[in-house]
Amino acid sequence: MNNLATKSSLFTKTSRLIKMQRVGRLKIVVILLTILFSMNTRLRANPPVKTTQTIKVALLLDTSNSMDGLITQAKTQLWEIVNELSYAKADGLRPNLEIALYEYGNDGIESNDGYIRQVLDFSNDLDEISEKLFSLDTDGGSEYCGQAIQTSLKELAWKKGHKNDLNIIFIAGNERFTQGRISYQMAAKNAKKQQVIVNTIFCGDYENGVQGKWKEGATLSGGEYLNIDHNKNIVHISTPYDVLILRLNKQLNGTYIGYGSQGVRKLKMQHVQDANACNLNEVVEVKRAVSKSSSLYKNTAWDLVDAQKEIGFSYEKLDKKTLPKELVGKSTTEIKAYVAKKSNERNSIQQKIRALDKKRRDYINKQTKDAKDNDLQSALIQCIKTQAKKQGYTFEEKGC
Repeated sequence: MNNLATKSSLFTKTSRLIKMQRVGRLKIVVILLTILFSMNTRLRANPPVKTTQTIKVALLLDTSNSMDGLITQAKTQLWEIVNELSYAKADGLRPNLEIALYEYGNDGIESNDGYIRQVLDFSNDLDEISEKLFSLDTDGGSEYCGQAIQTSLKELAWKKGHKNDLNIIFIAGNERFTQGRISYQMAAKNAKKQQVIVNTIFCGDYENGVQGKWKEGATLSGGEYLNIDHNKNIVHISTPYDVLILRLNKQLNGTYIGYGSQGVRKLKMQHVQDANACNLNEVVEVKRAVSKSSSLYKNTAWDLVDAQKEIGFSYEKLDKKTLPKELVGKSTTEIKAYVAKKSNERNSIQQKIRALDKKRRDYINKQTKDAKDNDLQSALIQCIKTQAKKQGYTFEEKGC
């Protein structure tokens, strides 16, 4: 009997223990499911922001006396370079484009700084980049290429957080690459450590540039060496589509809604840069209009149409005192409706410009089928495309 009682008691305890273990496991499963459900709910409410790839380009331009032609080419061809890059994609996404600008070799800059000046930090504001290019003047000076490269490496925030990020320096000039207290070898090797490619552009004869160490300066960082004729007169080809694109550009300007502390000033800058392009040549203004129809022309800091597409934007947080007169006294609902109308107008105009640009490019290609260019635009585009493709970018057919 005692044995039976003992066995019965042991069986009862074991059953209770098994039940407790089952209940414990069930509680753990319930807790895990609750956590997973909570995480899924939060993820759906706040989906992870995709990291966007970025192409960063620093232009280091010699602004000594003999470089007027180089600066003119930079002003003239900025928009064509932007247009070419607007066709780039990696993993189905278009990259951000940021451009920084330095001048070196100019007597108007402090000698303590090596005659080097940052004109513009990395920026995706294409109007501001244009404005800074038009502010450049040439003056005699000493050209310290190594120090110019090293200064840009130190001062700029180079990005390498995405596998498709691309960091590029273009340095252009016409004196020996070896001048200055900071050696070009050290600067190029530092660039390579920071995953920055240095491309060198010698303004003059190819062999003279090789002898002046411009080619070696590029090779040390994995970059390319090119030479250009910086005094070459740029041939602008007019097409039957130009007048239509310029007419649409005026309509496009009417879709911008300036707001905030920068709204009025930036709207004015937009018109000034249109005029600057036109003063160079009407075809340059056409190229700028095409740039304004691309995804690279973004003005989220001052334009409501662009700003309202950004994550975190809130109509409720708008300072209505800074809105344009057509929105003064309007309710939030009315403001949203007005912005939506302008957004639709802009999309329609941009599509028309891009369609006309496809026809324009086809026309130009037929006119220049066998032409070979030796200018700043061709050098920059050739380098960027080659290096972007190595980094996983593709360039879709123009006009697509």
